[in-house]
Amino acid sequence: MKEFLNNHIELENSRILLVPFSRNTAEKLREIIFDEDVWKFMGMFIKTEEDFQNYISDTLRQQSKTAYSFVIIDKLTNETAGSTRFGNINFQSEKLEIGWTWYGRKFHGTGLNKACKYELLKYGFEEIGLRRIQFSADSENLKSQKAIEKLGAVKEGVFRNNYIDSTGNSKDDVYYSIIKEDWAIIKRTIFS
Repeated sequence: MKEFLNNHIELENSRILLVPFSRNTAEKLREIIFDEDVWKFMGMFIKTEEDFQNYISDTLRQQSKTAYSFVIIDKLTNETAGSTRFGNINFQSEKLEIGWTWYGRKFHGTGLNKACKYELLKYGFEEIGLRRIQFSADSENLKSQKAIEKLGAVKEGVFRNNYIDSTGNSKDDVYYSIIKEDWAIIKRTIFS
């Protein structure tokens, strides 16, 4: 597991480039990160420079333990568009979660999410050899749930009181998955 977390992984297709999250690459998120709508369902808010620096530090700290984070580059504009990650990595059970994904407002509805998720799913199933990739979304975040469903993921249920947001409220998450037996069909039908 440590070996995977220490790799330099870049994923790319004609639409996106995913580069490892580092202090340098994350600094480029500054232009798009201070938007309350982005953080409405993320369990935290990035409103100040201190919030931003804490976000970077927290992401890097998790990266050395159970996550591998990326900064998303829009290849059409060569702009930094957001961030995503492999998280809750469990190699013993051959599974992980794709999430913690966010995009700057101007990149919503541009096709970046589908292009990004394709590369992450392909890498997870075809390079790492996972059996399961899961996704979750706040139960109130219908937009994210629809985006996950468009990937061909199967809705599995609601985890009640799954996390506490930055204001102290208990939040529910809806969980989805794609398993290795699904991947070939999803790759051919959803991503072709």
